[in-house]
Amino acid sequence: MIKNSTWRYLASVLLITTLASCQQPAPNQEPEDPAAAKAKMIARGDSLELNTPYEVPPGDALEHHTSGYAKILCSAVFITGLDPEFAETNVGGFASPFEERTKVSKPVVDFEKKTVSITLPSGVTRTAIYLGDQSQGCVTLPMGMDKVYYEPQKISRNLPDAGTTPWPIGDVLPEEPMPAELDMDKVRQAVDAAFEGDGMTAAFVVTYKGRVIGERYGDGISKDTPLESWSMGKSLTATMLGVLINQGVYTLDQVAPIPEWQREGDGRAQIKIKDILHMSSGLRFRAPQDPDFDPSIGYPDHLYVYTGCINSFQWAATRPQQWLPNTVGRYRNSDPVLINYLIRLGVEGRGENYHEFPQRALFDKIGIRSMIMEADPYGNFLTQGYEFASARDWARLGNLYLQDGVWNGERILPEGFVDFVSTLAEPWVKDGRPIYGGFFWVNGDGGDPIPKEAYSMQGAGGQSATIIPSHGLVVVRLGHYKGAGEGAKALNKAYQLLMEAVPEK
Repeated sequence: MIKNSTWRYLASVLLITTLASCQQPAPNQEPEDPAAAKAKMIARGDSLELNTPYEVPPGDALEHHTSGYAKILCSAVFITGLDPEFAETNVGGFASPFEERTKVSKPVVDFEKKTVSITLPSGVTRTAIYLGDQSQGCVTLPMGMDKVYYEPQKISRNLPDAGTTPWPIGDVLPEEPMPAELDMDKVRQAVDAAFEGDGMTAAFVVTYKGRVIGERYGDGISKDTPLESWSMGKSLTATMLGVLINQGVYTLDQVAPIPEWQREGDGRAQIKIKDILHMSSGLRFRAPQDPDFDPSIGYPDHLYVYTGCINSFQWAATRPQQWLPNTVGRYRNSDPVLINYLIRLGVEGRGENYHEFPQRALFDKIGIRSMIMEADPYGNFLTQGYEFASARDWARLGNLYLQDGVWNGERILPEGFVDFVSTLAEPWVKDGRPIYGGFFWVNGDGGDPIPKEAYSMQGAGGQSATIIPSHGLVVVRLGHYKGAGEGAKALNKAYQLLMEAVPEK
């Protein structure tokens, strides 16, 4: 059995959810059979389920797949700068399965209008458009529309020239020798190992106590290239909420002030913000990662908030409860969408610009320049997975966590927040899966060859930024989706070498 958590994340995306349910056995104890662990998890969920209805997302599945395909290709070409032919074959297979792409026309990329159009056998055409540099990236247009329902915002970056500013605010690396305690030969071997095989690794960055000690990029990729990151954005979403908590807008323990839940007798009004961050809101929101997922029921909500061209906040907020909060852990996009909803409510509630908030309150402070956060047609950020950033910028975010949410003496995240996101969520532990915290994956089952307290931002296709506090490390690996399996093996080898190269603190 493959135990690497990046592999495990990929497996969940591919519906092989049993890999994530296995725990490390006690000494002299046989590991639990994956099928038995999965059955136990399903039975536990069934025993706690509420008697509430389920509404299948409307629309044709192939139209939704094609909506995702157009957006993914648009972002790959106009944000990352990939060749369209390469992107068609290798990028973004999560929200647009490669086998579904063979059922529609070859994409038409218009470099002048910056659009991607794809036609279905029915004659329906789905078009995605690039909204402009430093804006909200790409979006698939709603059917019959030639523009989105909001005015896209161009986001300025109040940062000094990266080419003349020292790391980490800029990109000028120090020239002094590396710390003597490091085995730099092993570090270099680890960097090379990350690119072994057919993993399609695009970027690999290692920092030690905040300093870049290893770095390499694939063909056509540079330190500035924004790359697909997928669900790493969930950890970014948690970070933005953490900023608001530090500013006194919210607390982890308060019930979530979602407007749709405020009617008398609505059980959802008892859902706390920390329940949502733990992926245990309990909302009825089908996802391919569910252990009992049945694709015959219809298109999953988990993908619909990407591809449906809807107000994603409204859809998530109007789903009924399947379980009481803080009882069952399920990896579902309802929860990061709702946290993004709270972020918008909190920012606009005090009269500030929602689209500028991440750059002003977070990115400008820690040197992030490349981040593109995409939105639905209503301008709601879809950072449950639609965001692009360079490997160096993900390393910056990882180091904010390594430094307990403090940057240059300024506390950006509240005290205790880093501990919260990196501590195993109780509902997940009760389900036999000690692998999830607060929108961060935790190595609680020892699945990676790194310490159990290590935690990471992870995304489909083998994307990750891993924080290893005991060694002072942040390790970022980004790659093209189709290489995820081999990429996970390569990353595993790189981890092993880094554990030998860098002493434990």
